[in-house]
Amino acid sequence: MNNTKLAQLDWQKVDNLMPVIIQNAISGDVLMLGYMDKAALEMTLNSGKVTFYSRTKQRLWTKGETSGNFLKLVDIYPDCDNDTLLILAHPIGPTCHNGTESCFAPAQSQWGFLYELENLLRERKSASPDSSYTAQLYASGTKRIAQKVGEEGVETALAATVNDREELKNEASDLLYHLMVLLQDQSLSLSDVIDCLQKRHKKAQ
Repeated sequence: MNNTKLAQLDWQKVDNLMPVIIQNAISGDVLMLGYMDKAALEMTLNSGKVTFYSRTKQRLWTKGETSGNFLKLVDIYPDCDNDTLLILAHPIGPTCHNGTESCFAPAQSQWGFLYELENLLRERKSASPDSSYTAQLYASGTKRIAQKVGEEGVETALAATVNDREELKNEASDLLYHLMVLLQDQSLSLSDVIDCLQKRHKKAQ
């Protein structure tokens, strides 16, 4: 957030207490709603950890200061009226005090499910091979995982050639799952792929 946008914020309109929506920077899921005064916004920008003004405690409050479940700042966007902020953040642990990823759980976007699945696949890398099919895949090695991606890719293409939409959905699901496993095996993520696509898109414009 640059100085020009900071100067345009309409603090007077909100009695110096601005509503702030926190959104997961990767999944897009809304994590929580809070409020900031000028001091809380300044501390957020300086520390990189999202800080609010607590209306109940009547003081600045950094999310995670007691639990360790911080919100790492990615970016800040004011709305069109400059009286509400949208903050993109990387959550460290669950955001809600009830232990859920979002204070609005069980609400979740479809893209948010992919984020959740990716985190699960990452956890399975260190699990016992006997615990799940995913753990068995990791134990089988990169070549086997890559082979499964190739097999599922062919089956996905074949389903499309015969116009079997139901089978295409099933095979595409298998392909995406195995591709995500392969990315995790190589210490990569869907975010890395999206970054690559974004860079290509910018070059093509």
